[in-house]
Amino acid sequence: MASKRRQFGRVRKLPSGRYQARYVAPDGQLRPAPETFRTKKDADDWLADKQTEMRRGDWHDPDAGKVAFGPYAAAWIEERELTTTTRQLYGSLLRHHLEPVFGAVNVAEISPPLVRRWRADKLASGTGPTTVAKAYALLRAIMGTAVADQMIRRNPCTIKGASTVHTPERPTATVQEVYDLADAIQPRYRALVLLAGFLGLRWGELVGLHRRDIDLDGGALRVRRAVAELNNGQREIKAPKSAAGKRTVAIPGAILPDVRAHLERYAEPGADGRVFIGAKGATPRRNHFNRLWRTACSDAGIEGLHFHDLRHTGNTLAASTGASTRELMARMGHSTARAALIYQHASADRDRLIADAVSGLVDKGRKKVRKAKKKRDRKPKGHEGDTRD
Repeated sequence: MASKRRQFGRVRKLPSGRYQARYVAPDGQLRPAPETFRTKKDADDWLADKQTEMRRGDWHDPDAGKVAFGPYAAAWIEERELTTTTRQLYGSLLRHHLEPVFGAVNVAEISPPLVRRWRADKLASGTGPTTVAKAYALLRAIMGTAVADQMIRRNPCTIKGASTVHTPERPTATVQEVYDLADAIQPRYRALVLLAGFLGLRWGELVGLHRRDIDLDGGALRVRRAVAELNNGQREIKAPKSAAGKRTVAIPGAILPDVRAHLERYAEPGADGRVFIGAKGATPRRNHFNRLWRTACSDAGIEGLHFHDLRHTGNTLAASTGASTRELMARMGHSTARAALIYQHASADRDRLIADAVSGLVDKGRKKVRKAKKKRDRKPKGHEGDTRD
């Protein structure tokens, strides 16, 4: 009886006694299995699996991933629409943290164990957890594109939570501390401190303000641009971090006189005049302002407070008013609810403390009433006369 002819692929026995499996791929090329097999059945089973992949449309070119990670990652960054600051960050993470280990490795050869070992070595060597998390997130994004490009089947970055940046909780200034700092800083930056503290604006948004952005009569401020400082010392005027960053924010009436006084004395003239400029007429630089900030903190007796922490103050105050998540998102300039929910939770925690304090007062008041009642009950009652017949 004639043997049944193979319908897919070919199997041949090698001089070594092992079996080689080959098949014609969708690209028309004759593709051998990456390894030989001990038995003919093992080779047949491998061909059957490969045929199933092709029928499902799940076939991948085994040579597609034979591209060095370094050039692929550099092209990945180059091809994306990124802000200049983000492009610089990604380039730095690639050069200093990813390329030394993965640069010469083929994309298809980057495995979960290799990724886990790289991350563990980074943390053990003293690289900051935040930097490692950002580098891991970049690696995962690049390898995700490799999956979409059908270079690899699965993303090797499988460590749960490894891309989450765990930033320590920053302090929040009190209303009085904001005013103490505004009093201690150079007068030309008094309004800048108050706007940061009570509107929650970012540094780049503040120094990007022009006169036409402030409506004193309407008590509102429009955020339309931000100034970004690049690694090479240059500055870039760009749109805010997200579309939601372009927003109009109401100015608390309590600080309107300070804003008005600043515009009259320190801002550039004309509708396009910059609101905040240094003594020599230049847009303030962050590193120079930080020196003034540290001096003001010292003079005000406030320790460990960064300028950006004033944004937390403004957002916390807004959340404490009972503003909705959507309202907080609009005021803060966020396109997602995550940050707004954080401030709402912080406000809720404070409200819980208040409720607990009220509960203590209630318990104290009720205890006092119960004590007085017991005292009345212990008093002897008057004896009534006998009523014997």
